[in-house]
Amino acid sequence: MTGADPGEAFVGALWDEHGDALLGYVTRLVGDPGRAEDIVQEVMLRAWRNADRLDAASRSLRPWLFTVAAHLATDQHRARRSRPEVLGSAELESRAVGDGIDRAVDAWEVSAAFGALSPEHRGVLVETYYRGHTVAEASVTLGVPEGTVKSRTYYALRALRLALEERGWTP
Repeated sequence: MTGADPGEAFVGALWDEHGDALLGYVTRLVGDPGRAEDIVQEVMLRAWRNADRLDAASRSLRPWLFTVAAHLATDQHRARRSRPEVLGSAELESRAVGDGIDRAVDAWEVSAAFGALSPEHRGVLVETYYRGHTVAEASVTLGVPEGTVKSRTYYALRALRLALEERGWTP
């Protein structure tokens, strides 16, 4: 065909020599064949725009192609991370909106079940879970041996779980 663009022939030759390897590399890099094809297409477009500056006869252009592809993939990844996720109407309808009511109800249920525990069980859970004390620290605070703190903690957690289950609460 006469009058064909030399840039097209250049890109065609690039694709024939490096296309499959480049597409495989970018697919592994981004993990999405569709995005990989878009990136490879952009690489080939840039090669076409720079055909007069790139000399395939004197050196292999594979390093240039792979470097441009890696930069494009990195730029695309950064752009996706910096923008909020775009959802269609179907995805929006299926997503739950967190208004905090579920968390408040859970806290209320745990508080009610906690109130049903014996004072000894409440005390050991307050010291070990809420205040974050070690067994030794809780032992000193409660004035009981460390072994007692351990056993009370075990039985207090079992009693709390039972109290929650009786209220129909499931974690």
